[in-house]
Amino acid sequence: MFEFLSNNISTINFVLINISLGLSIYITLATGLLSLANAGFMAIGAYTVAIIQTQTHIPFSFGFVMAIALGVTLALPIGIVALGLRDIYLAIATLGFGEIVRIIALNGDKVVRLFSTNKDVIVFNGAEGITLAYKTPTIIFGLPDTTWPILIYCLVAIYILATLHNSRYGRILASIRQDETAASTLGINVARYKLFAFVLGSAIAAGAGALGAPIVRVVDPHNYVFSRGVDILAYAVLGGMTHWVGPILGATVLTSLPEALRFLKDQRDIVNGLIIMLSIIYLPAGLADPRVWTIPRKLFALLGSMRSSARNDSKGL
Repeated sequence: MFEFLSNNISTINFVLINISLGLSIYITLATGLLSLANAGFMAIGAYTVAIIQTQTHIPFSFGFVMAIALGVTLALPIGIVALGLRDIYLAIATLGFGEIVRIIALNGDKVVRLFSTNKDVIVFNGAEGITLAYKTPTIIFGLPDTTWPILIYCLVAIYILATLHNSRYGRILASIRQDETAASTLGINVARYKLFAFVLGSAIAAGAGALGAPIVRVVDPHNYVFSRGVDILAYAVLGGMTHWVGPILGATVLTSLPEALRFLKDQRDIVNGLIIMLSIIYLPAGLADPRVWTIPRKLFALLGSMRSSARNDSKGL
């Protein structure tokens, strides 16, 4: 077991990070919001940790907290402005936010130099990005010490969203998704709950980006382009957008699949697109739909009955 984990630790790390990202977009989709800002907030979290680690001697834990705090701070005004839009207009607006973050990462040093006397100041390092120092991991209970924070963070995110799904807040968010007008007539403050979902999703994405920075080691703008936002959306679409289990299944499948299909090389975006298209057509409720699992259950039941009948026949002989 430990040997399997050590040989696949890189894939496990990315699966956990992508599950967290899938959960970050699930909470907005569960409220009926098509927000594509998650890649932007992921970049904010990653750059916050990377800049703090390279420019100061402050511990990583402080940078992680600062990444989430910055994500929440930026999500509040952006949510207040953008959440007045609906459907494709909201998607375009939040996609624009992600592009703004990427452009700042590319050209931010030019702005920093305007307010600095040091002409050689480097903070974002443009297209080359920020390279974090490699640290030899320590194995704790079969997993590297770099994996445990990601695992704990992922489990906490799952717990929060699973609790939220079964609570009064979860039912209110579902009612807003089904009929926003009807929900408002019942006295529900739709704007406040939509902002809550947007800020929570942004905070989860920023935290995932912060934890992913030491794993990828090179934090550069190319990691947070439009296709990254599509990947995050694919996790929820494939897994299911109405239950918190959906992003877990979707992220696990889509992150592990490229490892099994390495011969496709740079065709990952095409594969993801085909999977999204086919899942929308044949699995509109995603892999989390209970009906998807009826066939495996029937097969296992059939195999069990065949084994029991074979044993009875052998005893009869």
